[in-house]
Amino acid sequence: MHKIKIPQNYIDNCIARRGSEYIFERIDPKKTALLVIDMQNCFILPGLSMVEVPGVGAIAPNINTLAKKIREVGGKVIWTEHVYTPGWSSWYNHFTTEESREKIVNDTAEGSFAREIWSGMDRKSEDLLITKTRSSALTPGSSNLKEVLDDLAIDTLIITGTLTNVCCESTARDAMLLNYKTIFIGDATGTRSDDEHNATLINMMQFFADLRMTEDTIDLLSNSS
Repeated sequence: MHKIKIPQNYIDNCIARRGSEYIFERIDPKKTALLVIDMQNCFILPGLSMVEVPGVGAIAPNINTLAKKIREVGGKVIWTEHVYTPGWSSWYNHFTTEESREKIVNDTAEGSFAREIWSGMDRKSEDLLITKTRSSALTPGSSNLKEVLDDLAIDTLIITGTLTNVCCESTARDAMLLNYKTIFIGDATGTRSDDEHNATLINMMQFFADLRMTEDTIDLLSNSS
């Protein structure tokens, strides 16, 4: 979906600081969860909602590939669906007009088709579904994700989905700050422009996550099994 471009000087700085481009040589697959952030009809289907992210369905095959691999090696797949509510007052009162927020809240209301996970995603019955009410699934009051991860003894999170620079980035930042091993997948996340996408990838690589692509992550999971 995106033309990924990480300037070499950022990669070199990371290598100089920590000794390698990648952070994790091995992980425990059975303590790993793939987080699929907000791959919902409202964000994916053309013309359905004003929160649409044009073209983001193109990352679905990579997410589905990762989900299949995670299940094979004994990890968990967790899907999130974002719900906009008046309770998120900092967004509701200041970042939208009355007309737009009414449409967005209705799009993600319970029972709405727009709220549902898109049919192009390979969601299985054994997967988990988490509802969140803030950009980060891990910020206090957003969801019960932290409790679910603790119950499952998860220590590693692989971040995919949309929007790269909003819900994916927010969740990844909180994950790292909460001491999860955090892996951010550059070709399985998507947003509205290459500039926004690459800016997040640069931040993730330097400070918050092990930035990898789908193929690299498949190799990591295989070698760790």
